[in-house]
Amino acid sequence: MDNGIFNIILEYVNIVFLVFTVVLFSLFIFMGYLSARNSLHYMNKNSFGDLSKIMASPLAPSITIIAPAYNEGMTIVENIRSLLSLQYVNYEVMVVNDGSKDDTLQKMIDAYEMELIEQEIDPNWMSKPIRGIYKSKQRAFAKLTVIDKENGGKSDALNTGIQLSKNQYVGCIDVDCLLLPDALLHVVKSFYQRTQKKVIAVGGVIRVANSCIIEGGRLQEIRLPSNWLARFQLLEYTRSFLLGRMAWGRIDSLLIISGAFGFFDREIALAVGGYDTNTVGEDMEIVFRMRRYMHDRKEPYTVEYIPDPLCWTEVPESIKILVNQRDRWSRGNLETLKTHRDMFFNPKYGRLGMLSYPYWFFYEWLAPLLEFVGYFTIILFYFLGILNWDFFIALTCAVFTFSIMFSIYAILWDVYSYNQYKKTKDILILVFCALIEPFTFHLIVVWAAIRGNYKKLFKIKSGWGTITRKGFSKAT
Repeated sequence: MDNGIFNIILEYVNIVFLVFTVVLFSLFIFMGYLSARNSLHYMNKNSFGDLSKIMASPLAPSITIIAPAYNEGMTIVENIRSLLSLQYVNYEVMVVNDGSKDDTLQKMIDAYEMELIEQEIDPNWMSKPIRGIYKSKQRAFAKLTVIDKENGGKSDALNTGIQLSKNQYVGCIDVDCLLLPDALLHVVKSFYQRTQKKVIAVGGVIRVANSCIIEGGRLQEIRLPSNWLARFQLLEYTRSFLLGRMAWGRIDSLLIISGAFGFFDREIALAVGGYDTNTVGEDMEIVFRMRRYMHDRKEPYTVEYIPDPLCWTEVPESIKILVNQRDRWSRGNLETLKTHRDMFFNPKYGRLGMLSYPYWFFYEWLAPLLEFVGYFTIILFYFLGILNWDFFIALTCAVFTFSIMFSIYAILWDVYSYNQYKKTKDILILVFCALIEPFTFHLIVVWAAIRGNYKKLFKIKSGWGTITRKGFSKAT
């Protein structure tokens, strides 16, 4: 190939990388601005009004909290106790034992004095067979229902709960999560604070509970995780939930509600067929379908997002479990994008088709693949002697500097808004994590994304996977 043509190609490659970087920087700066505006608006709006009035009102809407459980014997009793202590009157806790192989079911029966009851079940509902439905003999645990069924996966367990629930709203959470006592009050307020639009779903921030002190199902003391991998995830969650999703919520374009804390209008959830059992990204996929359902019917609707630290969960503390988790997230992301590919730059769906879907396609799915290929391209260009060192060093420094500054911005905004970690030492540790994340934790996440996409693209069978819980620390 002629050297002149080759140099022109290289110049175009450099321009493409430069444009991609500038667009990405601009997008993240805009997201930071939107999230700050939305957070300030939310805090100002919620500084008025008394949430306790919602709890005391006999007209408060009914909610069913559905928590799938699979081999959760280590933490199940403590977590149910947390769910039963919420400050709300008209709610039910429905734990779906999805064919656990450990002592999860027996621990629930023993701790809460459960007994089998008779209840009519729709034979046409598509889910794995139910082996039994349990209620407690004690009036103190009247809100608790336990469903024992054959293993069918998280989506199947959630669908079982949605079908058996009789309440207006359903909350789909991870059983290992701890909800703050006033969590349902914030959820109900979010469902009812709109007058012009129907709120079809409410999501919220997920906080990291590793190393926190838990007693009697209550969060007693917030502590920074002692495990470094958990610390990186705390930083990532802060950046993702408090900035990213808050920004998308500001422009009513949120396409995902975390499976750890998601509440839905039961009627709409049933209308779209519940969760898709053929994907491992069920939490994202159901939001896609519910939004499309309302959009196609031309009904005014919205998805609300709560930035208050209401839900706390245990994150993986081993690289193997973390990679398996992110592998599954990547597969679920690709499955959902493929299923709803007709939304891609489709003006029919407004901001969802023209902005949200392209963002998920280019940044959440394509960016890790491009980054991975980029590493090998740099090595290849180096050995071919065609690497533009000045451009490479300048662009790399710009990307890493921006990434670090964006993470530090997330930390400082969290301190300003909710200030969960009050010790200066904790803040400095998180800043240190931000400084080294691009060279450590980020590489693990990229590798997990590559592995997940490889499995999906080459049809390598891989299921939902399991996460081993350590259990929460207790006060002494």
